[in-house]
Amino acid sequence: MQIASIKDFFEEIVHDLHTSLYLGLGGSIEEETFDWKSQAVELTSTGIKILILLAILGFFYWLTVYMVKQSRTKIRLNERRTKIVRSVLRYIWIVASFIAIMSQMNFRPETVEATAKASTWAGIYYVLWATSGQVIHRVLQHYGLNASIEQLLKNILSVLLLVLGLASVMAQFGFDIVSLVAGLGIVGLAVGFAAQSTLANFIAGITILLEQSFQVGDWIHINDNEGRVVLIALRTTHILTRDNITVIIPNSNVASSEVINLTSKNFIRFDIRVRIAFEDDIATARKEILQVLTDTEVILSRPEHSATVAEIGEYGVFFIVRFWVKPAAVARMPIIKENLREDIKRAFDTVGVSTPYPHMRLLMPNESDYPVSTKSFMATTPVASEGVPLTKNDP
Repeated sequence: MQIASIKDFFEEIVHDLHTSLYLGLGGSIEEETFDWKSQAVELTSTGIKILILLAILGFFYWLTVYMVKQSRTKIRLNERRTKIVRSVLRYIWIVASFIAIMSQMNFRPETVEATAKASTWAGIYYVLWATSGQVIHRVLQHYGLNASIEQLLKNILSVLLLVLGLASVMAQFGFDIVSLVAGLGIVGLAVGFAAQSTLANFIAGITILLEQSFQVGDWIHINDNEGRVVLIALRTTHILTRDNITVIIPNSNVASSEVINLTSKNFIRFDIRVRIAFEDDIATARKEILQVLTDTEVILSRPEHSATVAEIGEYGVFFIVRFWVKPAAVARMPIIKENLREDIKRAFDTVGVSTPYPHMRLLMPNESDYPVSTKSFMATTPVASEGVPLTKNDP
């Protein structure tokens, strides 16, 4: 009995699969028997029609691509535009083939029409996305904006086109876009409250890119960090220091801090301090300093360098040496200053200009000129003996 029930169970499953396959091929459940022969003939006919339509569409696609290749020089299509045209033609061929298959597979006319409209909207947004990059590049190049803003605008425009494209496609199939957009707005508001610091960095990054206070490649000083800007992202700014260390600073901190751009102009001035003794000649020392500056290749001759007395201090005369360099030399400024001090010291030693240092000189007077008594002083305070107390009137 149990074996018979199991057998009936599997027979029922096979029957259901048989019926589902027949219905999927276009048969009717109301027929007393399944007419597999007629269904096979109809399926074969449909397949032949589909193959003929695909062959026709493929021939027109190949012919169009061939004509584009042959007339490429006449219509002045570069490599990038040719790729875009071929992508559009390939997309049209795929969509037309898909719609042709749907039309032969007994899909509802409303579904075929909605698919055609959705495919058309998707193609339009694809063309806009493919051509937007070149348009943005030309506009930014015309106004002299940097590559970071270009990448930012490309990303924003790509996301915007993607959202609009999805909304347009979904609208063709009956989705309520207004409700969907309202729901996304509520979700976006909740995410905004949860990620306030990230949004602050994002907005600060956009501000930095638009104001262009500094660009990628500039040498800046911010807070206690100094280095070359290697990346300006939407959330952070990356600085590469002289020690080959990358410092990542949130854009909100960059926007609220004092930023010194050392390479924003064609040349920049630096200075060092040099000290000579009081007894040395100032003109001789200045001549040697200026000669060292002239012989140093990285130092510009125009604007002129200078060496002036900044202070007459406690331990000597202090010179302040000012010189100009190009922005490319800023990264090597510590070693440039060190070499200048070394060369100036050698030049001073050659002409006999001394470099003073803090020291103390002790002068011992002669005893005949300034006699000093070496006798010990006698104690004037009485010493209390045992048993004899001191009184208030005792000296």
